[in-house]
Amino acid sequence: MKIASETKSAGRVSLTLLALISFVASFVIARVFTTLSRGAVLRIGGFHIHHFWYGMILLAIGGWLGINYDEERVVRLAAVLYGAGGGLIMDEVGLLLTFGNYWTGITYTIVVFFLAFVSTVILFMRYSKAISSEIEGFTRSRASFYFCIILAAVSIAFLETRNSLIAHISIVTTIAAGIVIIAYIVQRIRTKQHL
Repeated sequence: MKIASETKSAGRVSLTLLALISFVASFVIARVFTTLSRGAVLRIGGFHIHHFWYGMILLAIGGWLGINYDEERVVRLAAVLYGAGGGLIMDEVGLLLTFGNYWTGITYTIVVFFLAFVSTVILFMRYSKAISSEIEGFTRSRASFYFCIILAAVSIAFLETRNSLIAHISIVTTIAAGIVIIAYIVQRIRTKQHL
């Protein structure tokens, strides 16, 4: 039987997922519309009304509904409006950061990082018990070994860079990780020989 806090937590995860889906859909739709009709701009009296303004309004409405109501249909609507507003704002983040370049690649970079972060948070919220149990098991056994494997794998990827500082850091971290990995393997072999 589910406890009330678990049910409420599961409901919040589904709201977060609903907002994330709404965010992605809004971002993609805005990009498609902007790509297909680059000249379609709302102008009021000499002002160009960017769609991030609509996004801000949707964020405000969704946030207000989410804070003030506890009815399931209303909070779901709030999640959809909030996500859609975030997607419209994120679509123009490059424009906002560069003061005029809508098509800058930074927009996609920020969206990818945002989606990765939010997806990770959703997974942690949903599977927190299993994840914390897995992390406990991981840290109790061979955490430094696993970390050094990851460090070596990532460091090796940057050995061929043209940036000398990054190349030197990569060499040092690869060597350090390699030493720890070799020391671990030697220790394991010695332990098995003594048994």
